[in-house]
Amino acid sequence: MSPILSGRTAFAAALTAALLVPALAACGSDEKDTGAAESPSASASAPAGPKAANLTVLAASSLTDVFKTAGAAYEKAHPGTKVTFSFAGSQELAAQVKQGAPADALVTADTKTMDGLKAETGDPAVIAKNRLVIAAGKGNPFKVDELKDLADTKIKVVLAAPEVPVGRYSKQILDAQKIEVKPVSQEANVRAVLSKVELGEADAGLVYKTDTVKSGDKVSVVEIPDAQNAVASYPAATLKSSKNAEAAAAFVAWLSTPEAQKILQDAGFQKA
Repeated sequence: MSPILSGRTAFAAALTAALLVPALAACGSDEKDTGAAESPSASASAPAGPKAANLTVLAASSLTDVFKTAGAAYEKAHPGTKVTFSFAGSQELAAQVKQGAPADALVTADTKTMDGLKAETGDPAVIAKNRLVIAAGKGNPFKVDELKDLADTKIKVVLAAPEVPVGRYSKQILDAQKIEVKPVSQEANVRAVLSKVELGEADAGLVYKTDTVKSGDKVSVVEIPDAQNAVASYPAATLKSSKNAEAAAAFVAWLSTPEAQKILQDAGFQKA
């Protein structure tokens, strides 16, 4: 072979190789892109949590302090979600639900009230329990030591109305001990009973134990023996009329989690 032909042959081989390299690289790139497109993304396979929402929760008056703490904890753990509480006596909350008040969830201080709203709620779950105590005036000037002392007509006793859960519990334990009490007033919720005693407008009243936690020395707390006491159960449920059903269900479920239970028990509520 002549030197000229040999040089041309080598040049042709080099040119062919140069043209093939980009083509092969392009093929490899196309295959890689196709594979990536067909692979499911990590975000697509991750379970989606409840959407952020503005929730309105109707709650019994005795939950006022603890739910403010619980609500803040829930909002921190669920960015974008806002929880607004409306507190009142359970019987008032039931009336609001029946009247179609815009809300997402309900927590009452008794199962009887919740049971009367089966057509308006989802399945309830008890999230906490409570007990009654006697709240006596500052320093307990009338030396109230037990339930039967409330029958003394010299003592101004205030109770919740019979249709209010705490009023019903109060009547239950007084009737069981055959103690007749003539209250100077019957209030619409437990916080109103406590307020009367704190302000000196009454000498004693029956309230939930948790209500007296922040009273300090404004009242003297007299424990009631378990054998003479009543246990209050707090059921929580979503409302069927909620426009935030998924978020409402998530909040109600959260109330039974260890985090929420610790908040409730730190406030004096008993384990459900």
